[in-house]
Amino acid sequence: MGKKNLLIIGVLSLTLTLSYGQNSIKQNDKKICITVDDLPAVTYGSTNKNIKSEITTKLTETFEKYKVPAIGFVVTGKLYDGESVDSTNLKLIEMWLDRGFDLGNHTYSHFDYNSVSDTAYFNDIIKSQTVLKSLLQKHNKVLKYFRHPYLHSGYDSIRSKSLNDFLSKNNYIAAPVTIDNDDYIFAEAYAIADKENNSSLKREIGVEYINYMEQKLHYFEEKSIEVFNRNITQSLLIHSSLLNADYFDELADMYRKNGYSFVSQDEVFNDPAYSTHVTTYNKQGFSWIFRWGLSKGMNQEIMDNDILVPQKISEILKK
Repeated sequence: MGKKNLLIIGVLSLTLTLSYGQNSIKQNDKKICITVDDLPAVTYGSTNKNIKSEITTKLTETFEKYKVPAIGFVVTGKLYDGESVDSTNLKLIEMWLDRGFDLGNHTYSHFDYNSVSDTAYFNDIIKSQTVLKSLLQKHNKVLKYFRHPYLHSGYDSIRSKSLNDFLSKNNYIAAPVTIDNDDYIFAEAYAIADKENNSSLKREIGVEYINYMEQKLHYFEEKSIEVFNRNITQSLLIHSSLLNADYFDELADMYRKNGYSFVSQDEVFNDPAYSTHVTTYNKQGFSWIFRWGLSKGMNQEIMDNDILVPQKISEILKK
């Protein structure tokens, strides 16, 4: 073989190596933060007395297995039995901290900011933080993240500014959601199947759920590129349910298959996209990608073609 041919082969080899390396970097740069709402658990009326413990144990064990630095947002009213904190519920929250995960404030009563006064809402946040601050302090952590119930953050500029000013004054950082989804519909259907001891239906719902969540991932990747010309660090919202407890390992495998690594709530804010100022307001609770897109002057079409829950899953709830 002549020197010229060897040179050509060498150049092609180098080009392919560089191309592969760049693709690998892009693949490995995909990041997602797993956030879990409504701790300690959403039980959907289960008669299983140990359901909250089972959900918490399974979720946190799977997070450990996949090295997911998850954060759980606590509705602290769920911890109380009357005027006192129930020790069993408290231990469930402590399990998150004992296993190295973080906690955030999701209010005491899960009020809808669209439906109550500023004063009532702010007092509910303050009421929620007493227990959380004490627990976090024992684990050398600080309470700093807040998640809006229903993702409602202020239906006009005045309400939004009022809440943002309150959060800032009280040293809170609002935790945005980019991959918004209806996991709770699947979770309620799954709970119905669980009550009926219908294992085949549970599996069917689980398979549909993973497929739906993968479609949601690809959808919000596309929307991210539309708004920022790149795939930003994603923030996933799921709920503390039996469905997620049973299927988070398959969910984690799906994200890994799509090239994602798991990052903490702190790391999310290293992405400059999260500094984008929101200047549009409404009563809906939806992805911050939509909020940022609308604030950057994009029209409502940015929200078109969202992924819907399959009708057969919704039908289960109507029975």
